[in-house]
Amino acid sequence: MTKVAIVTGAGQGIGFAIAKRLHEDGFKVGILDYNAETAQKAVDAISSEDTIAVVANVAKRDEVFAAFDKVVEAFGDLHVVINNAGVAPTTPLDTITEEQFQNVFDINVGGTIWGAQAAHKHFKVLGHGGKIINATSQAGVVGNPNLTVYGSSKFAIRGITQTLARDLADEGITVNAYAPGIVKTPMMFDIAHQVGKNAGKDDEWGMQTFAKGIALKRLSKPEDVANAVSFLAGKDSDYITGQTLIVDGGMQFH
Repeated sequence: MTKVAIVTGAGQGIGFAIAKRLHEDGFKVGILDYNAETAQKAVDAISSEDTIAVVANVAKRDEVFAAFDKVVEAFGDLHVVINNAGVAPTTPLDTITEEQFQNVFDINVGGTIWGAQAAHKHFKVLGHGGKIINATSQAGVVGNPNLTVYGSSKFAIRGITQTLARDLADEGITVNAYAPGIVKTPMMFDIAHQVGKNAGKDDEWGMQTFAKGIALKRLSKPEDVANAVSFLAGKDSDYITGQTLIVDGGMQFH
């Protein structure tokens, strides 16, 4: 049986690593990204046969639904959806604007809800269960300095995950989340740069302010996160739902 997955925000960073790993696990993968160029580059890098690039802004429900339709049309099925796309501005309290707040929640929280809705639609039509896997964050488990807007959006995603796990269990759908720590991605380097700049220090200082709390004493590679998502997407996690798997090298213990 061909397994089919959709990964949002899969053009770079963690999303790309997840798409690559799921392809290695035997999935055909819909690579959804708002940037057509990075999505196509991801397809070229992974497999032009077993992956497809679809463009959507996850904040827009209609675009998400249209993109999911394209993937299911191309591959004929859908089993796993990874709502990975997100943005993470640094937001000291007095700097937060309405526009910034709206943008982060539209993408991080809205994108997770629309992705779950679109997944549910297809699981029902296809007549089988499936797995919905959402990206929260170490900053969605414990409050992190300067991340009021991002952190609150990631706390919200844990709430959505727990609620949907209850709501969809009878249909054979599990809903879990993964919480990355400090991962070497373009998004993380932007955060470190801002934190460093705010303190009058350099990017490396910004990165180390996050790294010093990691028990394993190293920053995460995107592949570390993809390995955990592979477990959540596979059959070994069938009896797990409503959970947040923290993949942070030992920053938060729960």
